[in-house]
Amino acid sequence: MNMILHGIEAPNIVHTNTLTENLADIQEKDRYDIVLANPPFGGKERKEIQQNFPIRTGETAFLFLQHFIRMLRAGGRGGVVIKNTFLSNTDNASVSLRKLLLESCTLHTILDCPGGTFQGAGVKTVVLFFEKGAPTRKIWYYRLDPGRNLGKTNPLNDDDLAEFVTLERTFAASPKSWSVDAKDIDETSFDLSVKNPNGADESNHRSPQEILDEIASLDAESIGALQKIKALL
Repeated sequence: MNMILHGIEAPNIVHTNTLTENLADIQEKDRYDIVLANPPFGGKERKEIQQNFPIRTGETAFLFLQHFIRMLRAGGRGGVVIKNTFLSNTDNASVSLRKLLLESCTLHTILDCPGGTFQGAGVKTVVLFFEKGAPTRKIWYYRLDPGRNLGKTNPLNDDDLAEFVTLERTFAASPKSWSVDAKDIDETSFDLSVKNPNGADESNHRSPQEILDEIASLDAESIGALQKIKALL
């Protein structure tokens, strides 16, 4: 529907579950130069789907990240949104996936997003920017702070990202950005947690009232959608 509204009246859409494709079956002709994605978080895939991946986990987003890495050509670039707990989870799948990412790709940038950036995500997120084909040597972090609470009526905009875009060109250091050498990353846990050395990390917890307001807003939106559906019946 979104593509039709933007003038693409005959989009080439394939209705399938991407994760049913066995990674071992992906050939060079199937690969891409760029992958930009915001995979679903918190989903659970069946055991038979997990068999298609070298790192087996029920977490949908982790399976998709493996798929994206495999789908990139050498020198291909990726930008993937993922929940920030991926950076520090201690389960075997998370550790193995971070190891794979660092060893098979140059993970050059981690953008730490504030709560509310993605409505309905339920968790804080980060964006991983990487290039396939060479191991990671240094990671540049940027902690995004628009100076306000984000939400449905107050979304992230281009101006909020202006400083990030400027600094990322040279991986410059600032009060909100810093670099970490790959050799300083623990080779047991491969922990990639966001820890700003330029100042104390500020917690970004929303107030109870903000959470309640969002719940009320989502409930009202759901009721409105149901009423429209009923009117069509």
